Amino acid sequence: VILEPEGMEPMEKREATVEKILIVDDGSTKDRTPQIADAYAARYPEIIRAVHQENGGHGEAVNAGLRNATGRYYKVVDSDDWVNTKSLIRIMEKMKELEESGGVDMLLANFVYDKVGAKHKKLMRFKNAFPVNEVFGWERMGHLHETQYILMHNIFYRTQMLKDCHLELPKHTFYVDNLFAYCPLPYVRNIFYMDIDLYQYYLGRDDQSVNEQMLKKRIDQQMKVTRMVIAGADLTKIKEKEPKLASYMYRNISIMMAISSIHLLLIGNEEAL
Repeated sequence: VILEPEGMEPMEKREATVEKILIVDDGSTKDRTPQIADAYAARYPEIIRAVHQENGGHGEAVNAGLRNATGRYYKVVDSDDWVNTKSLIRIMEKMKELEESGGVDMLLANFVYDKVGAKHKKLMRFKNAFPVNEVFGWERMGHLHETQYILMHNIFYRTQMLKDCHLELPKHTFYVDNLFAYCPLPYVRNIFYMDIDLYQYYLGRDDQSVNEQMLKKRIDQQMKVTRMVIAGADLTKIKEKEPKLASYMYRNISIMMAISSIHLLLIGNEEAL
């Protein structure tokens, strides 16, 4: 998504601050996504590239982005979400500064739950758990509240680190963002947290995968991803080196197990029970 807020120069006149914006068209057939993506790529050929592929689901769209990524850092923005432009520019400027001293494996920011019909948007901040505006390791991670998680929404990963850990999400599977926000964590050595509001996580559509009825319908997908998360890291070994990280990862698994169990109880038939 290209945003040109009032008061900012058109993108053609600004210095390119990212190597590529990748628009992944994951086999779109019901709208004009392919044509719109190609139009953006034609208008901004120096920084935008359209990637077209057969439908593989959300995970394969992320995989395609990573295969084609040439920038130092990799950020996923889902098709129904958006980012605050001014915050993104500040983050990219900070990334340039960080690269002068070697960069980081992961940069974190805040995100907002933008729920349909809600009068007040819920902001997820992390200044209680992470040092602000300094490079740190897992040993300095503080206590995360029960509602605080490291999610795809607030993560920027170093691109090469993702490639080195061979991250590949399964095709035609929902809830793979859990794998994206979990499996690379043991490979992260240094982190930077900025206390700014970046990602707008849009919630409330009836057809969203996190809608209760859709989650019950796709409980097999949720359970599949939960099993993959459990198998995704040797927590015994991680606990020896990074006990705070291991504790967070254990908690992450327990929450995913709870989500599966609760929705199986809501389904309530003999198979689910």
